[in-house]
Amino acid sequence: MKTKRRRSLPLPLLIALALLLFAAGVGTGWNGASAYYDAADPVLAAAAPPPLQAPVSPSDKPLPSPTPIPDREGWALTLVNFDHPLPEGFAVPELTQLRNGHTIDSRAYPALQAMMDDARAAGLQPLICSSLRTWDDQERLFEAEVQNWLARGYIQAEAEAQAAMWVARPGTSEHQTGLAVDIVDLSYQVLDEGQENTPVQRWLMAHCWEYGFILRYPTDKSALTGVSYEPWHYRYVGADAAKEIMEGGLCLEEYLSR
Repeated sequence: MKTKRRRSLPLPLLIALALLLFAAGVGTGWNGASAYYDAADPVLAAAAPPPLQAPVSPSDKPLPSPTPIPDREGWALTLVNFDHPLPEGFAVPELTQLRNGHTIDSRAYPALQAMMDDARAAGLQPLICSSLRTWDDQERLFEAEVQNWLARGYIQAEAEAQAAMWVARPGTSEHQTGLAVDIVDLSYQVLDEGQENTPVQRWLMAHCWEYGFILRYPTDKSALTGVSYEPWHYRYVGADAAKEIMEGGLCLEEYLSR
């Protein structure tokens, strides 16, 4: 039996077939690498998938906005003294008219009215003798006090220094804030240390903090306030601050510097 021999493809045909397979493989390989596109080619760029985003580490995340720190020097705690003058032209936002031509910052008015009403309900006769002063008012008062010391023989600089212990220089008076009032006893309308012995002052010194007021210039704080003892000058600072100031035996300068 004759064995049949398989015919082998001619060599030229094998070479041609190999070349075709090679070309097909190269084409497939090129399509598979299309993710690495040329960004300058608009067709390839449009067809390309979006680039992967790197995971954001905690240190890369934007920091949250800080919690605002409460402002301890808000309107009720405005510090006014020789070292902290008001800007010229300062004006209280809104005023409430009191009796006898006096005015006060409207935000402090309810507390003042409650304090005066309760003092009267206790059988006392408090009288407001000074409240808001304009810049011009304060300037006139200070100049009059300077003239008083000049008449006693003091030279100008000494007279001004002495006057500033009793009447604040323009821009440095709490009365210009609309938050301060001078209160006297109807039976004793003199602004001197004898005021502290009147029934009205004894009651106010004991209770003013309950209404958000403080005795602004205590007898033992003159070195800090720069103002002599005034047992008639009350300043609104708000209920919380007034309580802390009273309990700590502080003046406003000490309270704000803590």
